[in-house]
Amino acid sequence: MIALQFFFTVISATVFAIGGLQFWRVYRNINLGKQDYTADDNLLARLRNVLLIAFGQKKMFDRPIVGFLHLSLYVAFLVTQIELIEIMIDGVFGTHRFFLPFIGGVYWYIISFIELLSVLALVATIAFLSRRFYLKLRRFQQPELRGFPMIDAAVILLSEIVLIACIFTMNSADLALQHRGIEGFHHTGNFLFSQFFMGAWSWCSDGGLMIIERLGWWGHFAGVMALVVYLPYSKHLHIFLAFFNTFYAKLGSRGALSDMPAIQREVALMFSDNPYATPDEPQPEITKFGASDVFDLSWKSLLDAYTCTECGRCTSVCPANTTGKILSPRKVMMDVRDRLQEVGSRLDSNDLTYVKKEMRAQTTQLTPENYDDGKSLLDYISDEELRACTTCNACVEACPILINPLDIIMEIRRYKILDQADSPEAWNSMFTNIDNNRAPWQFSPDDRDKWATEM
Repeated sequence: MIALQFFFTVISATVFAIGGLQFWRVYRNINLGKQDYTADDNLLARLRNVLLIAFGQKKMFDRPIVGFLHLSLYVAFLVTQIELIEIMIDGVFGTHRFFLPFIGGVYWYIISFIELLSVLALVATIAFLSRRFYLKLRRFQQPELRGFPMIDAAVILLSEIVLIACIFTMNSADLALQHRGIEGFHHTGNFLFSQFFMGAWSWCSDGGLMIIERLGWWGHFAGVMALVVYLPYSKHLHIFLAFFNTFYAKLGSRGALSDMPAIQREVALMFSDNPYATPDEPQPEITKFGASDVFDLSWKSLLDAYTCTECGRCTSVCPANTTGKILSPRKVMMDVRDRLQEVGSRLDSNDLTYVKKEMRAQTTQLTPENYDDGKSLLDYISDEELRACTTCNACVEACPILINPLDIIMEIRRYKILDQADSPEAWNSMFTNIDNNRAPWQFSPDDRDKWATEM
C-alpha cells in the first residue's frame, strides 16, 4: 500500500512538473508580444464577461442546442475536478472516499450531480463527434483543420468518453462492493446512475470486483494526468485561457480599430491651418509600422491565438470566405499560434544560428531581442488572405470567447502598406486621393463642399 502511495505521489509530482513547465512556456510565449495593451478600466465589467461568457457560455447560445451541449461538457469538466481532488488525496494518503466522513449525506448529492453532468457530457461528446466526423459540417472541413488539428479534436473527444467510462466503472464497482459488505468500502447510498450498472458485475468475485474498481480509479487518474501534459499543445488550452481572454477583452466597441499615434499626428497636421508645421516637441523615431512577426503584436493578440478554440464560427460568417476567397480568420489565429510556438521552441533550444548575424560574436544566449530565423508571419499568412478582409467585424462578433482576428490582420496590413509600400494599385489611388484631396475620391476639397454652398 505504501509503495502504491509513493508511486502515485511520484507520478503526480512528475506530471505536474512537466505540465507546469509547458504552461510556463505558453505564458512566456504570450509575453513575447508588445506590452502596450492594458486593461485597468472597469473591473466589474471584466468580471461580468468572465462569468457570463467564459463560464456561462453566453455567446454559444446563439445556437441554443449546441450551446446547451457545450455548457454541459464545460461544466462537467469543471465540477468533476471535485472527484479528481478526492482521488488525489486518496492516492497520496491511502484513504478511500476521503470526503465522505466529513460531509455525510451531502456526499451522495455531490457524486450524483457529477454523474448527471457526466451523462450530459457523454451525450454532448457523441454529438460533437458526429457533427465533425459523420455529418462533416463545412466549417470543420476547411483546409486549415487537416492533419493535427483534426486528430487533436478526436483525441480530446475520445478522451472524454474514456474518462466518463472510468468514472462509472469506479462508482458502480464501488457500490457493488458496498452491497457485498467488503471492508473499507463505506456506504454512500446508491448514486444516481451508477446503481443501474451494479448488476453488470454480479459475475465477478470479490477480488475481481476490487480490481475493476481500481482500474476505473487508476484509469481516471491516468487520463487526467495525460491531459495535463497534452493540453498545452492542444486547442483545448482554451478551457483555461478563456477566463483570461474574456477578462482582458476590449470593453468598448469591438469594431473600433487601434490607433497609430504617429499617423494620427501627421493627419492632424494635414488637416490643420498649417499642414507644413512641425510638432512643438520632438517625436520619437518610428522604426516600424504595424506587425511582421509575433514580436510586433500585442500580448493580447498572442493570448487570442492561444485561446482560439478552432470552432470556425468566425470563418463561417466571414463574407470573404463564404464568397470563395481563401481568407479564414480561424486560420489566421492558428497561423499566429503556430509561428509563436515555432519561435518559442527555438528560443528554448538556444541555437545561436538564430541570433542576428551582427550580434553573434557578442552573445552566448538566444533572446527575443537578438532573435532572427529569417521567417515571419508573412511566411504563414499570404497577401491574398490579408487583402480579402473587408474589416466588417463579423469574425469578432461571432467568436464565443471574444477573440479578435481583425486586430492581427490590420497590424500585418499596416506593415505591408506603411513599412513595405506593398499594396494593390487600386488602394494606392485611394491613398493618393486621401493625401491630396482629404477624401478617397478624385476631386478637390472645394468641389467636395460645393453642395453646401449651393444650398
